[in-house]
Amino acid sequence: MAFKHLASFVLFACTISAVRGAVMKRATCADGRTTANAACCVLFPILDDIQENLFDGGECGEEVHESLRLTFHDAIGISPTKGGGGADGSIVIFDEIETAFHANGGIDDIVDVQKPFIAKHGITAGDFIQFAGAVGVSNCAGAPRLNFFLGRPNATKASPDLLVPEPFDSITNILARFKEVGFSPAEVVALLGSHTIAAADHVDETIPGTPFDSTPGVFDTQLFIEVQLRGTLFPGTGGNQGEVQSPLRGEIRLQSDHDLARDSRTACEWQSFANNQAKLQSAFKAAMLKLSILGHKQSDLIDCSDVIPVPKPVIGKPHLPAGSKQSDIEQACASAPFPSLTADAGPTTSVPPVPPS
Repeated sequence: MAFKHLASFVLFACTISAVRGAVMKRATCADGRTTANAACCVLFPILDDIQENLFDGGECGEEVHESLRLTFHDAIGISPTKGGGGADGSIVIFDEIETAFHANGGIDDIVDVQKPFIAKHGITAGDFIQFAGAVGVSNCAGAPRLNFFLGRPNATKASPDLLVPEPFDSITNILARFKEVGFSPAEVVALLGSHTIAAADHVDETIPGTPFDSTPGVFDTQLFIEVQLRGTLFPGTGGNQGEVQSPLRGEIRLQSDHDLARDSRTACEWQSFANNQAKLQSAFKAAMLKLSILGHKQSDLIDCSDVIPVPKPVIGKPHLPAGSKQSDIEQACASAPFPSLTADAGPTTSVPPVPPS
């Protein structure tokens, strides 16, 4: 009897293994690459094209920053009371309307760059925006491998104005805008991980390409450290709407980042990322997935996440910039001290601008 039970168990295990093998069998695309779903094969030629011709051979540079910004500005254009379709490509399809919105200042540049790729590959604008954002982020060392779902229909009308939060908005208003589309305060902070690979062109028009932290080519936790430092200077002209003083020459600080790092509703979550790369990666990936499918049901889309390249590991460790000290941290979290960090050696850190493509 024991032998029969063992034989039955082995047969059951083999059957389960065979079923799993059938389920996990990958589709082989025309170029020999594989993916979990044959419908995702159309993305490989687009991947190759944008890596070479949009992202300059796979760099984490200006076009990555701008493409990631575009994912947000397109997707956040949805409201249960005012309308909008979310991540539907309306910012490209109705660009003459939406790029004129104040909050979308300067975004016409990346819209104009992406339009020919969309036309060339016959992909919907909503899909392309989110795909390019996920691919671009994969070029940045330390980034998580973002999800990508395929199948968004094209927008049929423009998003309403005043749905994109501005850096000079109050934290109460920013959190209320995100809550309207289902994001918690913690998820808002996680989304701002995007600023670790970002630069500003239009907050201060005199200094385009000014980074938000000292390592704009690496997806790391430096943003969450450096925004907590006491501001001492403006990198350019100063007095610009939505800008507050920065701790480093060549680095720009948004008012909204500064305030989120110090507001009682978000300060501890902000601080929690300062020396926790794994948490930042996980939280950013989850928040970006949620953002990327706003206006759609995930079950209606095809999971093509395995087409997105795997990013390289993070470069460096959390640290204070050279010339800074622990006492320069403006403690804001009431329940835990800011992590103790070592400052880089050498002369005081000065951050160079991100070069244009």
